[in-house]
Amino acid sequence: MSLEIKVPPVGESITEVVLSQWLKQDGDVVEMDEVIAELESDKATFELTAEQAGTLRTIAAEGDTLAIGAVVCKIEDGGAAPAKADAPKAEEKAVVAEEKTAAPVAEKSGESYATGTPSPAAGKILAEKGIDAGAVKGTGVDGRITKDDAVKAEAKKADAPKAAAPAAPAAPAGPRSERREKMSPLRKTVAKRLVAVKNETAMLTTFNEVNMKPVMDLRSKYKDSFKDKHGVGLGFMSFFTKAVTEALKDFPAVNARIEGEEIVYNNFADVSIAVSAPKGLVVPVIRNAESMSLAEIEKSVLALALKARDGKLTIEEMTGGTFTITNGGVFGSMMSTPIINAPQSAILGMHNIVERPVAEKGEVVIRPMMYVALSYDHRIIDGRESVGFLVRVKQLLEDPARLLLGV
Repeated sequence: MSLEIKVPPVGESITEVVLSQWLKQDGDVVEMDEVIAELESDKATFELTAEQAGTLRTIAAEGDTLAIGAVVCKIEDGGAAPAKADAPKAEEKAVVAEEKTAAPVAEKSGESYATGTPSPAAGKILAEKGIDAGAVKGTGVDGRITKDDAVKAEAKKADAPKAAAPAAPAAPAGPRSERREKMSPLRKTVAKRLVAVKNETAMLTTFNEVNMKPVMDLRSKYKDSFKDKHGVGLGFMSFFTKAVTEALKDFPAVNARIEGEEIVYNNFADVSIAVSAPKGLVVPVIRNAESMSLAEIEKSVLALALKARDGKLTIEEMTGGTFTITNGGVFGSMMSTPIINAPQSAILGMHNIVERPVAEKGEVVIRPMMYVALSYDHRIIDGRESVGFLVRVKQLLEDPARLLLGV
């Protein structure tokens, strides 16, 4: 008796998944509740477990797209795989061996009506490449031209010009291979959403620059004691998150969204943090960031980043969010125009910190400067609000004491 293992429901909005990897192979003995495969949706990766002990019989292949409830595999009773699975392979080897020994005999039997006649597949290849069938020697039964013969003849024709014209300047040698890879559900969803945002919003970007010296001095002074007390490092993301939550209080439209013909204002700040994961960009959410301390924000960012790296983020951890922060500076980006994370109305882009000469009190000094960019939906956020919001963030970062005093 065998038990069918089906794709389980993984979320209200998810109707299909991709079988990304078999962790157990066909014929393997599995235990009950043992993880046998990984399923990938457009939002997260899930594990498929065995619902009983027995021998695994795979039905779906890696890369297949499966609907919710589709049969992925069967588990048969018994602790060992039957040996008959190898029988077809042995028969195939016998047939191949028989064909290989039969071909030379056929050639020696003399010419027949099949001599020099290409198979349909071989004829198509020869016709596409303009190769005369008479110039190809067939190795099939009675001298018939096989597909393999046509492919080899194509390769010989391609090599001929090189041998015939050695004096001509040759192109630089190098690999010219291509690799095709099916888009993951996550990548396809990201692509669709980004295009939709560009087409459906009146997106605009405004820029400013921040003198990061005050924040860097504060980090340098307290980073050791901060880590000893809280068990986590003091990074830039907590300062930016805290500055954003304070600025959102002054400019609530930046924290709002459009639903139909209404504008929905949020009295809380769920800040989405863009994280680069092995399978693509994910945006986990820090809930109620406006109520958190710098240490709590740093712990949340670290925990979410580790989950993203290991592919363990849940749908709930990536759902929602009222405002997004993305940091291209970790990759060396000097300036960019980030795309809004719909249905949100704004996103803040951080960039790399570069020492540049700036004017302070009539003197030219060297300061660690960062360009910041705010992309926003002009349908809901006016220029005054967008510029005012970015200036407020700049003020808070250049005078970090404001973050503690709320002024």
